Amino acid sequence: MNHLEHLINEKKVFFNYMNENFTIFQYSNLFFRDLQYAILSYFEMKEQPIKYAEAEKIANEFIENMVQNNELTKIDHKSWKINFEVGTNKKQVEMEEVEND
Repeated sequence: MNHLEHLINEKKVFFNYMNENFTIFQYSNLFFRDLQYAILSYFEMKEQPIKYAEAEKIANEFIENMVQNNELTKIDHKSWKINFEVGTNKKQVEMEEVEND
């Protein structure tokens, strides 16, 4: 399995997974180490664990791809702004459930 291709093709699934552990949303900052650890965790959850160095390489390439597609805007060498809508976060779901009760 090509991990980078998987992330690119399953970007929505990955960011929804990431949003469960790190609250992210459109126009929020995305930090390199958060993304790297989310990649490690994501592939571990999929029972395809990768090493730290491999996750770092994949994170760099994934970020580069997203910057080229204007999905991320570089802030500095460790952070980017998210330019797309991320799935519903847990707090929104909880508030909607309370309102519906």
